[in-house]
Amino acid sequence: MTSTWETISAKKRQALADSIPAEWRIPTELMPPESQDDVTGFPEQSGWFTKDELAITGATVSELLPKLASGELSSEAVTRAFCKRAAAAHQLVNCLSETLFEAAITTAKALDAHLAKTGKPLGPLHGLPISLKDNFNLKGLDSTVGFTSHVGDPASYDAVLAEILREAGAVFYVKTNVPTAMMIAESVNNTFGRTVNPQNRRVTSGGSSGGESALIAFGGSPIGVGTDIGGSLRIPAACTGIFTIKPSFGRFPTLRCRSGMPGQEAVASINGPMTQTLADLELYSRTVVGAEPWRKDPRSLPIPWRPVSLPASGKLKIGVMWDDGMALPTPPVTRALREAVDKLKAAGHEIVEWSSEDQARGLELLGRMFVADGGEAIRNELERTGEPMRPEMVDQYGGSAKSLTGLEYWQLHAERQDYQKKYLDRWLAAGIDALLCPTTPYSSVENGKFRHVGYTGVYNVLDYSCISFPTGVRVDQAVDVPQDLATYKPLSDLDKEIQQDYDPKIVNGLMVNLQLVAQRLEEEKCVEMCKVVLGVLGQSPSGSKL
Repeated sequence: MTSTWETISAKKRQALADSIPAEWRIPTELMPPESQDDVTGFPEQSGWFTKDELAITGATVSELLPKLASGELSSEAVTRAFCKRAAAAHQLVNCLSETLFEAAITTAKALDAHLAKTGKPLGPLHGLPISLKDNFNLKGLDSTVGFTSHVGDPASYDAVLAEILREAGAVFYVKTNVPTAMMIAESVNNTFGRTVNPQNRRVTSGGSSGGESALIAFGGSPIGVGTDIGGSLRIPAACTGIFTIKPSFGRFPTLRCRSGMPGQEAVASINGPMTQTLADLELYSRTVVGAEPWRKDPRSLPIPWRPVSLPASGKLKIGVMWDDGMALPTPPVTRALREAVDKLKAAGHEIVEWSSEDQARGLELLGRMFVADGGEAIRNELERTGEPMRPEMVDQYGGSAKSLTGLEYWQLHAERQDYQKKYLDRWLAAGIDALLCPTTPYSSVENGKFRHVGYTGVYNVLDYSCISFPTGVRVDQAVDVPQDLATYKPLSDLDKEIQQDYDPKIVNGLMVNLQLVAQRLEEEKCVEMCKVVLGVLGQSPSGSKL
């Protein structure tokens, strides 16, 4: 390529900025100062959004869909409202990678015309704007996955999931930012830069689906779709206090998405919804599985969304893992977990201790799978434009890893299978329904300081179903004081760094998420058990307080 990576990146960023219409660019006099950390109140406080726009973008999916299906709300009005709010979000937190505003409005008008002519919605998602993570191919748009080498290389086809959502009546209007190769736990790359958390711009929105989490937390999307290979859905959901489900491979279609490491299948990449409520998460899941994706993606499993019967007593047996043996959760996460356990016990659920004895082994396997090629795939892509490797990736992908032979790769798969069998046996011997544990050691953490994916990545190796959910507990700097580092004995050097980095003043007020883990292909059970846990915590699946 004749252009340098800096030139390519600058042109792409400018094209993205130019794609925002003038009427959706925040007036200079209304722009929050850079020193303002929390910008989530901007739409309501600025006076720049109309009452109708605020009502639309403040509604849940479950509230919007009946109104769209009946014609009470037009798809055009809903789409325009979310386009404007997404444009504002990007100007404040840098969360987008592509816009298709004009095409979205054209689609919305066609859906309105269809409803007016037939009296029937096109499908179960009729007229609903849905945001997509950058790696979901949409014909004619780039899917850079954070590489400058993919700029100007538009997709010639749609991802299978996009086809299914469009046939259900969804309207695509934006794609969202990711880290380089989607392999950093924060959303930062050399092409678009860093996405920050709208609740506090000094902290991360997580990665790799951090563009999605930031957009949803700002109210710029009613529902977004991200992906997960080591925590890339659950980590950003935890950083912004929203819901997500990491399904097992095969429940949702993955065909025709762009990968940061094409062909790497030792640990499968999956996709799932990111939402403000559990009810919306379940609605999405039923819709996608109900579309029989196995008829479009040969790797999708022909398993319909199934009814679930929890124990007849109504009481669950839940294993609790307080830490993973590698990094102690920061104080607010430990407090949220303790409060959840106390309330579950008080409600009559059985709680048993879950040992972290197998966690380090699972994370070690994950790390070896990620660099089975010696990091060559990522380095080759960077070298195409001379783009430097992000500092967050150097230790893992910078060249110290050894490329495995075919035999060594097979042996790695055999080790993975042995690990999965050991974990399953221990789970069944304990007789638990679910495992409750941290999603990450953090509520969120300052930009550039996310250090540990062990709480999530192990369950990618196992291919278990997991939900990251907000607990209702927020960081309280007066209560969640740091460890006394003079007397605290860290679990590891990593743990020492995490505890040293923890600053309750910076994350004060942020929501704390926890993770609920079920067995492989138990997505429906995971959702139902999460409803039980939310009820114990005083919340309802629809998001309103009980």
